[in-house]
Amino acid sequence: METENTEPTVEQADENGEVIVKELAKEFLSKGAWSTIAFLYQERDKSGDFGEVKVTLRRYQKIAGVYKQRSKFNVSSKAQAEQIIEVLKKWYEL
Repeated sequence: METENTEPTVEQADENGEVIVKELAKEFLSKGAWSTIAFLYQERDKSGDFGEVKVTLRRYQKIAGVYKQRSKFNVSSKAQAEQIIEVLKKWYEL
């Protein structure tokens, strides 16, 4: 997997320029030669409307000023996000 970006984004447009994945927010969780970024986004469905809000965590390597995506994890649902939060709270005793 090798996606190159000068500025990381999950926003995507189709061949007509219509946005099919809309980035709502972006948070750098770590920066440097290797960066981890959390994205909040929506995808356009078959009816043309944007669906539920989703989250993806992506890991990038920055080489010569260009971000190259190296891995990603998509949070599949709100329920899964809540489970991840609870496990992290337990592990870090938060």
